[in-house]
Amino acid sequence: MLELLEFTFFRHALLGSLFASIACGIIGTYIVTRRLVFISGGITHASFGGIGIGLYTGISPLLAAAIFSVLSAFGVEWLSKRKDMREDSAIAVFWTFGMAIGIIFSFLSPGFAPDLSAFLFGNILTIPLTDIWMLIGLSVLLIGFFTCFLNPIIYIAFDREYARSRQIPVTLFEYILMMFIALTIVACLRMVGIVLVISLLTLPQMTANLFTQSFKRIIGLSIVFGYMGCLGGLFLSFQLQVPSGAAIIFFSILVYALCKIGKSIYLCSRLQTR
Repeated sequence: MLELLEFTFFRHALLGSLFASIACGIIGTYIVTRRLVFISGGITHASFGGIGIGLYTGISPLLAAAIFSVLSAFGVEWLSKRKDMREDSAIAVFWTFGMAIGIIFSFLSPGFAPDLSAFLFGNILTIPLTDIWMLIGLSVLLIGFFTCFLNPIIYIAFDREYARSRQIPVTLFEYILMMFIALTIVACLRMVGIVLVISLLTLPQMTANLFTQSFKRIIGLSIVFGYMGCLGGLFLSFQLQVPSGAAIIFFSILVYALCKIGKSIYLCSRLQTR
């Protein structure tokens, strides 16, 4: 396994995994706490519309996906606040619209699109240096934003009405956080793909939540568990010769299951000793 460190693509994969774990650990904690998993799934699939447009027009698919995802996130946030539209209906509109646009423009784009499967299913071993810099920049922005505004974010995540009573601009914060969710999703597309990216934003947080209820500690543990899942998935991918994105998610689920079983056994043993 150590001989793989001699290869540039593997070192890129390790760096990408680290900063993806940081970004997903931070914004994913807000997603899970605020119960935005379904919305995040909708934004993830809506991003395919941007990829299709990027392939058709010849611009960077990730740039197009980022713009499309941010606009979709703002659209979902705006529509879900209207009295004549339910939140799940708003998500369904952008989810299906993005997928439809992506499929149409992918088929209309001239020639063969070799990167399409990488965006759908992910392959961290092919992650370019530009994506790593994007993840680094996004991680720095998230660290700075959450450090400066951690208390307002916690108030909004748990009780928006209480946050409003503290004179916090809740709507502004919600739009900014939705933008960060969209950008994090797009930044991780090459790692695990559209199909599985939502797992990076939820599984480490679920595992961390088994050991602590603190928002700050969940962020820290989520980063650790996220990177552990990436490293374990890369090792599985190398040993079994399977796609790295699916291997990362499989290993993350395995870690969660083992931690859940271990905690249950520990609690049962404590009850029996009393």
